[in-house]
Amino acid sequence: MNSSTRMRGFTAAIFVLAAITTALAEGPVTKPKESGFTSEGLARIDAYLKHEIDSNKLAGAIMMIQRNGETAYLSSVGVRDPGTKEPMTPNTIFRIYSMSKPITSVVAMMLVEEGKLQLDEPVSKYIPAFANLKVGVETKGEGGTTLDLVPANRPITIHDLFRHTSGLTYGFLGEGMVKQAYRDAHLFEGDFDNAEFAERIAKLPLAYQPGTTWDYSHSTDILGRVVEVISGKSLYQFEKERLLDPLGMKDTTFYVTDPAKKSLVAEALPDDRKIGDSDMFDPRVPKKWEPGGQGMLSTIGDYARFAQMLLNGGTLEGKRYLSPKTVAYMGSNHIGANTGIVPGRYYLPGPGYGFGLGFAVRTETGASAVEGSVGEMNWGGAGGTAFWLDPQEKMFVVFMAQAPSQRMRIRAALKNMVYGAMDK
Repeated sequence: MNSSTRMRGFTAAIFVLAAITTALAEGPVTKPKESGFTSEGLARIDAYLKHEIDSNKLAGAIMMIQRNGETAYLSSVGVRDPGTKEPMTPNTIFRIYSMSKPITSVVAMMLVEEGKLQLDEPVSKYIPAFANLKVGVETKGEGGTTLDLVPANRPITIHDLFRHTSGLTYGFLGEGMVKQAYRDAHLFEGDFDNAEFAERIAKLPLAYQPGTTWDYSHSTDILGRVVEVISGKSLYQFEKERLLDPLGMKDTTFYVTDPAKKSLVAEALPDDRKIGDSDMFDPRVPKKWEPGGQGMLSTIGDYARFAQMLLNGGTLEGKRYLSPKTVAYMGSNHIGANTGIVPGRYYLPGPGYGFGLGFAVRTETGASAVEGSVGEMNWGGAGGTAFWLDPQEKMFVVFMAQAPSQRMRIRAALKNMVYGAMDK
């Protein structure tokens, strides 16, 4: 790759899918000196990913590191689909699962900036079925454990939806009688839209009193429905008009409807295609549901643009999407000690992390088992994808793979390797 191509393709805020495609066609992109990494350190990342593939832990992966306005690392390895053996390419489409949450949170904060939505408003203002909800409380007695329903002490607020303190939960994550009630409700049967899903959720008990406990949940799915009510449009239509199209995220959607692109969907290894007890969803089969917390698809190029916009404080290529103050507010810890909110039993951010509006935020360096900087914002998807922003280092990282069972181990290893590759 000659120097002029590099200058055109990898500047601080202006990189497009065409540049990524060209770069990967010519091999991994590394600019260690300019971006503050060692060549040896970055080479270890390539070797690690290739070993994972050779060990049948991954079918393929693609990863980007952008730091100090330079693309430090951009590489794809393995295959897109172990069935077809097609190679991993930059236009590969991934199920990003919970990496949908930051996208939904950003468009919801656009409504906050416009004065159309306030964080302290009750969700029932927009979805009446969320009024007068009950909280499930397990009581142990001589005859066994029973689930008692008690009134909620206060309404669920929009703030609760952003930060997973609503009392809503996920049926597939962990045990408990409320979680079992979620499983017994067969929430995902049939072809339903966001409005119907919200009605189904509202019929179930809360796992905790609103505003007391962080518990991973369908909160962002419900936030997506609130966006629909306010905008008068489907969640995807609003996201497409206000964020995805202007930002150039042309392959970020809920379903792959273009026949020419269906073969671009990445697939996991045959023995690694379940999340909990459910198979990974087939994005080639369109449905009405557009779950803002778990259902989107994207590419490395699309999500890199999204990450760069956030790292830039809400702007990309001269267009502003959010105020820098709004982005900083989203990246603040919204469940700190003064809120009275406690981490639940299944606190996914882990030690050293709080939670902001749509993603985890790092509050201290030493408590976590992985390296990083205070102020980092991150989240991942159950299918194997992950991203993080490190404002202190002026860096973002996007990793795309489909490997549900390997995701936590690989994320931790890659994070340590990225920071271990730095030389300044």
